Amino acid sequence: MTLFNLSSKLGKKKKKLLGRGNGSGHGTFCCRGGKGQSARSGGQIRPGFEGGQTTMLRRMPKLRGFKNPNHQEFQVVNVGDLNVFDDNTEVNLDSLFAKKLVSKKSKPVKLLGNGELEKTLTITVSKASASAIEAIKAKKGKVIILPSTSFADKPKAEKKSA
Repeated sequence: MTLFNLSSKLGKKKKKLLGRGNGSGHGTFCCRGGKGQSARSGGQIRPGFEGGQTTMLRRMPKLRGFKNPNHQEFQVVNVGDLNVFDDNTEVNLDSLFAKKLVSKKSKPVKLLGNGELEKTLTITVSKASASAIEAIKAKKGKVIILPSTSFADKPKAEKKSA
Protein backbone atom coordinates (compact mmCIF):
# COMPACT_ATOMS: atom_id res chain seq x y z
CA MET A 1 0.00 0.00 0.00
CA THR A 2 1.31 3.45 -0.90
CA LEU A 3 0.49 6.94 0.39
CA PHE A 4 -1.73 7.89 -2.54
CA ASN A 5 -3.87 4.73 -2.04
CA LEU A 6 -4.80 5.57 1.57
CA SER A 7 -8.44 6.48 2.21
CA SER A 8 -10.64 7.16 5.24
CA LYS A 9 -13.29 4.65 6.32
CA LEU A 10 -15.80 7.50 6.67
CA GLY A 11 -15.28 8.85 3.17
CA LYS A 12 -15.04 12.52 2.17
CA LYS A 13 -17.52 15.11 3.43
CA LYS A 14 -18.63 17.75 0.92
CA LYS A 15 -18.41 21.39 1.93
CA LYS A 16 -21.80 23.12 2.36
CA LEU A 17 -22.57 25.60 -0.41
CA LEU A 18 -23.84 28.99 0.72
CA GLY A 19 -25.09 32.05 -1.10
CA ARG A 20 -26.68 30.42 -4.13
CA GLY A 21 -30.06 31.99 -4.94
CA ASN A 22 -32.85 33.85 -3.15
CA GLY A 23 -33.24 33.33 0.59
CA SER A 24 -30.05 31.33 1.05
CA GLY A 25 -28.42 33.69 3.59
CA HIS A 26 -28.48 33.53 7.39
CA GLY A 27 -29.85 36.97 8.32
CA THR A 28 -33.54 37.84 8.79
CA PHE A 29 -33.43 40.51 6.09
CA CYS A 30 -32.58 38.23 3.19
CA CYS A 31 -34.43 35.06 4.25
CA ARG A 32 -37.85 34.18 2.82
CA GLY A 33 -40.82 34.11 5.17
CA GLY A 34 -39.34 36.20 7.96
CA LYS A 35 -41.80 39.07 8.07
CA GLY A 36 -45.52 39.58 7.48
CA GLN A 37 -48.34 37.54 8.98
CA SER A 38 -46.02 35.03 10.68
CA ALA A 39 -44.12 37.79 12.46
CA ARG A 40 -47.23 39.47 13.94
CA SER A 41 -48.87 38.60 17.25
CA GLY A 42 -52.06 36.64 16.64
CA GLY A 43 -51.03 36.09 13.04
CA GLN A 44 -51.89 32.55 12.08
CA ILE A 45 -53.42 30.62 9.23
CA ARG A 46 -56.70 28.78 9.80
CA PRO A 47 -56.57 24.98 9.80
CA GLY A 48 -57.01 23.54 6.31
CA PHE A 49 -55.74 26.64 4.48
CA GLU A 50 -53.50 25.64 1.57
CA GLY A 51 -52.18 28.97 0.37
CA GLY A 52 -55.12 29.87 -1.82
CA GLN A 53 -55.41 26.62 -3.75
CA THR A 54 -58.68 24.67 -3.46
CA THR A 55 -58.60 22.85 -0.15
CA MET A 56 -58.59 19.09 0.20
CA LEU A 57 -62.04 19.16 1.80
CA ARG A 58 -63.60 20.89 -1.21
CA ARG A 59 -61.82 18.57 -3.69
CA MET A 60 -63.29 15.45 -2.08
CA PRO A 61 -66.61 14.13 -3.44
CA LYS A 62 -69.69 14.47 -1.27
CA LEU A 63 -70.93 11.10 -0.09
CA ARG A 64 -74.70 11.14 -0.40
CA GLY A 65 -77.23 9.11 1.50
CA PHE A 66 -77.64 7.69 4.96
CA LYS A 67 -76.39 4.47 6.53
CA ASN A 68 -78.81 3.17 9.15
CA PRO A 69 -76.85 1.98 12.23
CA ASN A 70 -79.75 -0.29 13.23
CA HIS A 71 -79.99 -2.13 9.88
CA GLN A 72 -80.22 -5.88 10.29
CA GLU A 73 -79.34 -8.18 7.41
CA PHE A 74 -81.42 -11.35 7.09
CA GLN A 75 -80.62 -14.66 5.43
CA VAL A 76 -83.43 -15.46 3.02
CA VAL A 77 -85.02 -18.89 2.73
CA ASN A 78 -87.90 -19.52 0.33
CA VAL A 79 -90.80 -21.86 1.09
CA GLY A 80 -89.95 -23.94 -1.98
CA ASP A 81 -86.49 -24.72 -0.53
CA LEU A 82 -88.02 -26.43 2.54
CA ASN A 83 -89.04 -29.53 0.55
CA VAL A 84 -85.66 -31.11 1.43
CA PHE A 85 -86.98 -31.80 4.96
CA ASP A 86 -89.11 -34.84 5.91
CA ASP A 87 -92.81 -34.55 6.74
CA ASN A 88 -93.73 -33.30 10.26
CA THR A 89 -90.22 -32.13 11.19
CA GLU A 90 -89.26 -29.07 13.20
CA VAL A 91 -87.19 -26.66 11.12
CA ASN A 92 -84.96 -24.13 12.91
CA LEU A 93 -81.70 -22.28 12.33
CA ASP A 94 -79.54 -25.34 13.13
CA SER A 95 -81.41 -27.64 10.75
CA LEU A 96 -81.35 -24.98 7.99
CA PHE A 97 -77.58 -24.65 8.50
CA ALA A 98 -77.13 -28.43 8.40
CA LYS A 99 -78.96 -28.62 5.05
CA LYS A 100 -76.88 -25.63 3.79
CA LEU A 101 -79.92 -23.42 3.18
CA VAL A 102 -78.29 -20.66 5.29
CA SER A 103 -74.59 -19.86 5.49
CA LYS A 104 -74.25 -18.36 8.99
CA LYS A 105 -75.70 -19.20 12.38
CA SER A 106 -75.11 -15.67 13.64
CA LYS A 107 -77.50 -13.91 11.22
CA PRO A 108 -81.31 -14.06 11.56
CA VAL A 109 -83.45 -15.90 9.00
CA LYS A 110 -86.41 -14.54 7.03
CA LEU A 111 -88.85 -16.90 5.34
CA LEU A 112 -90.27 -15.81 1.98
CA GLY A 113 -93.20 -17.25 0.00
CA ASN A 114 -91.47 -18.19 -3.27
CA GLY A 115 -91.99 -21.72 -4.50
CA GLU A 116 -94.41 -24.53 -3.68
CA LEU A 117 -94.39 -26.37 -0.34
CA GLU A 118 -95.32 -30.06 -0.42
CA LYS A 119 -94.82 -31.07 3.25
CA THR A 120 -96.21 -30.25 6.70
CA LEU A 121 -93.53 -28.51 8.79
CA THR A 122 -93.13 -26.58 12.03
CA ILE A 123 -90.77 -23.69 11.25
CA THR A 124 -88.99 -21.40 13.75
CA VAL A 125 -87.55 -18.23 12.13
CA SER A 126 -86.86 -14.58 13.01
CA LYS A 127 -89.24 -13.16 10.39
CA ALA A 128 -91.66 -14.46 7.79
CA SER A 129 -93.61 -12.82 4.99
CA ALA A 130 -97.41 -13.02 4.93
CA SER A 131 -97.37 -15.19 1.79
CA ALA A 132 -94.92 -17.63 3.42
CA ILE A 133 -97.10 -18.00 6.54
CA GLU A 134 -100.14 -18.53 4.33
CA ALA A 135 -98.38 -21.22 2.27
CA ILE A 136 -97.28 -23.15 5.39
CA LYS A 137 -100.71 -22.91 7.06
CA ALA A 138 -102.32 -24.17 3.83
CA LYS A 139 -100.29 -27.41 4.26
CA LYS A 140 -101.39 -27.58 7.95
CA GLY A 141 -97.94 -26.47 9.12
CA LYS A 142 -96.96 -24.02 11.84
CA VAL A 143 -94.75 -20.90 11.86
CA ILE A 144 -93.08 -19.74 15.09
CA ILE A 145 -91.56 -16.26 14.90
CA LEU A 146 -88.76 -15.62 17.41
CA PRO A 147 -88.82 -12.40 19.47
CA SER A 148 -86.73 -9.66 17.90
CA THR A 149 -83.34 -8.76 19.40
CA SER A 150 -82.48 -5.81 17.15
CA PHE A 151 -81.97 -2.31 18.54
CA ALA A 152 -84.64 -0.84 16.25
CA ASP A 153 -87.43 -3.06 17.59
CA LYS A 154 -86.74 -2.46 21.30
CA PRO A 155 -89.36 -0.34 23.12
CA LYS A 156 -88.27 3.21 23.80
CA ALA A 157 -87.88 4.39 27.42
CA GLU A 158 -90.81 6.40 28.72
CA LYS A 159 -90.25 10.03 29.69
CA LYS A 160 -90.45 10.81 33.38
CA SER A 161 -92.96 13.51 34.26
CA ALA A 162 -91.72 16.12 36.72
